[in-house]
Amino acid sequence: MTEISINIDGIDPLDFFGVNNSKFSYLKKAFPTLRMVSRGNTIKAEGSEDDLQTFRDKVDRMVVHVERHGKLNEDIMERIIVGELDNRVADKEHKNVIVYGNNGHIVRARTDNQQQMVTECDKNDMLFAIGPAGTGKTYTAVALAVRALKEKSVRKIILTRPAVEAGENLGFLPGDLKEKIDPYLRPLYDALEDMIPMDKLAYYMQNRIIEVAPLAFMRGRTLDYSFILLDEAQNATTPQLKMFLTRIGPSSKCIVTGDPTQIDLPRSQESGLGVALRILSDISGISTVRLNESDVVRHRLVREIIKAYDTLKSDREHQ
Repeated sequence: MTEISINIDGIDPLDFFGVNNSKFSYLKKAFPTLRMVSRGNTIKAEGSEDDLQTFRDKVDRMVVHVERHGKLNEDIMERIIVGELDNRVADKEHKNVIVYGNNGHIVRARTDNQQQMVTECDKNDMLFAIGPAGTGKTYTAVALAVRALKEKSVRKIILTRPAVEAGENLGFLPGDLKEKIDPYLRPLYDALEDMIPMDKLAYYMQNRIIEVAPLAFMRGRTLDYSFILLDEAQNATTPQLKMFLTRIGPSSKCIVTGDPTQIDLPRSQESGLGVALRILSDISGISTVRLNESDVVRHRLVREIIKAYDTLKSDREHQ
């Protein structure tokens, strides 16, 4: 007899095992040749190697189903067990999928340049994603970070932004420091909430598995086995960007996103993003993807607005 343990971390045990272990009882009836118990997020099963291999395969597909669709009932379990539902067939139908979000929401690369971000992130440890508003660079980067956490290729996610906005000052906002900073980090929270159930996101943040913090909080840290994202990097100075880029530790990945056309720094301060792109472009392991108006996935008017401002800038440069 052989024994195996199957861990279903990342899934609420209630979603998988059911109220009063009703779904787990169904699972035991479906595999009568195995002896099994559930403890927390772990299933221990004992039986022949062939039966255990079949059992592991079916449970893995059930886990994928819960991650994609947020639910699992006995009908779905039966269809998976008898082979009517095959996640591998579904994978072929969902090209360019990065991660499955809440309630089966599919987060995929929707343009060629977004897909290039996925490809370059897989090949390199550091990626610069440069482009105008609405091109999906931040959303794609957050999705890649969530995927890495789900796949256990990293232990934590660090999401950060410079606390700089056009014409505004943190000191004039109401509330304590967290309340002052959170509005600047809201786009990162929005993306996370699309991809991770609220209770699980709260657990991750309380246990610092996911951190969302302003750039200044990164000083002095070494981030090992982490997926690190710096958003709105055009609003970081050269010393700040150097500080951030040197935080990366072993087995970590880093994505830097920015829009050089929307710099909100005081005129006396130079954006560090352009400097970094110039001096780091030839280093192996660092890649750059440039997105443009053709990648805009917001309202169709956003694409036209970007074109209009690009035309204005071009006209001024030629005057």
